[in-house]
Amino acid sequence: MKKTSKNSNAKVPGMELNSEDAEGGRKENQSNFVDLLPLEVTFNIFSQLDIPSLCSASRTCTSWNHAIRNNDSLWKPHCLSIRAVCQREVDDDIENGYTWRVILLRNYQKSKVKNEWLSGRYSNIRSPVSLPEKAMCPMDADTWGEILDAELGREVEKLQ
Repeated sequence: MKKTSKNSNAKVPGMELNSEDAEGGRKENQSNFVDLLPLEVTFNIFSQLDIPSLCSASRTCTSWNHAIRNNDSLWKPHCLSIRAVCQREVDDDIENGYTWRVILLRNYQKSKVKNEWLSGRYSNIRSPVSLPEKAMCPMDADTWGEILDAELGREVEKLQ
């Protein structure tokens, strides 16, 4: 049995993926490609979208939202790409039985922030006041340990 998020209307910051957005206030187009094309073709079209575009498409109408939200194979490639930065976090979520969509929602922002930290983007900042707001997000001790190890590695390289 797969776990779902406690908040079924979870959000990726700056992008929303919930059924209320698709159902509220937007007129349904009775003849859109999701309703007309075979599912394989529809999913092939949606699989070409990046994460922000996929989230935007899910807000277009109820049928698009349903097709995107309920097709876990659309989310898997995006999860595997963020796994390059958040391997431990994604692997733990897979082991805990989360769906690919939920794994992405749980780790997307963290992967962006963690990648900036690991790449040294904030190495020369000497005061927390100088950090941009987006540079912070909830991360566990192991993640901060990885960031600290990367920072210490950069400092050692400078000294050599």
